[in-house]
Amino acid sequence: MINNDLLNDYKSLASLKGLGPIAVLMGGTASERKISLESGQAVFNSLESMGYETVIVDTATDTIECLQLIKPVFAFIALHGRGGEDGTVQAVLELLSIPFSGSAVLGSALAMDKVRTKNVWRGLSMPTPHYLCLSDTSDLTQVLAELNGAAFVKPAEEGSSIGMSLASSVEELQQAYLDATEFGVNIFAEKLIVGPEYTVAILDGYTLPSIQIKTARDFYNFEAKYSDQDTDFLVPSGLSDSEEKKLQQLARMAFDSLGCRHWGRVDFMRDHVTGEFFLLEVNTVPGLTSHSLVPMAAKAAGIDFNELIEIVIDLSLAGVA
Repeated sequence: MINNDLLNDYKSLASLKGLGPIAVLMGGTASERKISLESGQAVFNSLESMGYETVIVDTATDTIECLQLIKPVFAFIALHGRGGEDGTVQAVLELLSIPFSGSAVLGSALAMDKVRTKNVWRGLSMPTPHYLCLSDTSDLTQVLAELNGAAFVKPAEEGSSIGMSLASSVEELQQAYLDATEFGVNIFAEKLIVGPEYTVAILDGYTLPSIQIKTARDFYNFEAKYSDQDTDFLVPSGLSDSEEKKLQQLARMAFDSLGCRHWGRVDFMRDHVTGEFFLLEVNTVPGLTSHSLVPMAAKAAGIDFNELIEIVIDLSLAGVA
């Protein structure tokens, strides 16, 4: 736990005014650097517009030295991917006694590793697609047979669908594996669930509506997320009240099971035949760009972007002990 006497009595963003700068951590060296820069800039602009002293820290530089020089009273983490969403920067901030947004070290590290995440869920009998880890010696024919002939191949520690591809033949599976190894060494193949994709934003104390995602592509890949203009986001998602409640409850359980806190996003697929929801992953630092889903869900709940940033910081400060 962070032990920072200066902030023990402060429970809201407004309490930080005049105490020192808020650092927005962004950029970094991960493959999602570009998206992180966009998210970070949006947070910086928001805090500046609300009159807070704010500084940008690109963690591609000497982060520790920079933070020690700036002496921020709070750090808003807008980093996506390894080095920023995997517990690394969270550990640095804890060491420096700087309160920060989002999940702590354990929740961040666990959620970043999709294989370990799925193992936790399977141990708790929570629904997640069957998967097999891949290596150079994997029997790809057997892998496809066990996954019913079609699979998503994913790096275990990437986000924004980076390195992901769909395979329905041994040749496609081999190429998908090779492509994924450019983004990490831990690769897995996950059973294809055919049906609509949903996402649920987590914001402690608030119930944000689920979003259904529709894309003309084979799946909601990087381009569909950040470039395509014809990707549709349905808010409300079209679920019945009972289905929405079920999805919200499952999202909360999945989030809590990994030790995550304050805010995040849980992604699902829904089988078009059985109607069952399957957990895909938890994002502990969701995007905050113009295409991003958490601001979209917040807006549908009547929370504008500035209010969203304020709420995230308030939740984080309330957890300081």
